[in-house]
Amino acid sequence: MQLEKRQLSQSEENYIKAIYALSETCEDTISTNLLAERMSTKASSVTDMLKKLTDKELLTYQKYQGCGLTPKGRAIALSIVRKHRLWEVFLVDKLQFGWDEVHEIAEQLEHIQSTQLTNRLEAFLGYPKVDPHGDPIPNDEGVFDTPAVRVSLASCETGSKGIVMGVDDGSPEFLQYLNKIDLKLGSEIEILEKLSFDGSLLIAMEKRTIQFSHVVAARIFIQPYQS
Repeated sequence: MQLEKRQLSQSEENYIKAIYALSETCEDTISTNLLAERMSTKASSVTDMLKKLTDKELLTYQKYQGCGLTPKGRAIALSIVRKHRLWEVFLVDKLQFGWDEVHEIAEQLEHIQSTQLTNRLEAFLGYPKVDPHGDPIPNDEGVFDTPAVRVSLASCETGSKGIVMGVDDGSPEFLQYLNKIDLKLGSEIEILEKLSFDGSLLIAMEKRTIQFSHVVAARIFIQPYQS
């Protein structure tokens, strides 16, 4: 199988994906300084890349005002996200990697340029809708399925019940902590007590009780059961 001709460098793809990720949490255009922080580089280097991507019609960029993806740029970003999350599913489900081990490997694999390989990988995996961390996987047209309602565990009150749907922190340290307490996607949770003092929670999970700080609870998302 031959790979498709590369149109963008890995560095350019990384910038596009970073801008997409920031746009998911920011309503306004993405500032150069914010992107520089995300990419761990100098603002001057970011400016050079933004000009290059603008010339390729992947961004809209105005000096001192920031940047945003064009429809073409967004399509490329979603393609990279799709590959990354499919490879994470493959690594966890088929090669038995832990969910705390797969991000950096998928960062390398996401740059493979074969659409045919990506589509066959998706079919081989049974068309998964979410990655091992609960993040949705877009289809080959860049469309996400309508997600199930999910809320932060920290926003729930005493007596709430639900099933773990995702996490908002993919750092190995956080995921290893969740491994240690055997919390994973699909775990059933009930809030036994919520402390008004600091928002910490006492949780019942599989006949065990665990206490979560507000910081931890804010990074875990559940789909609440209907009362």
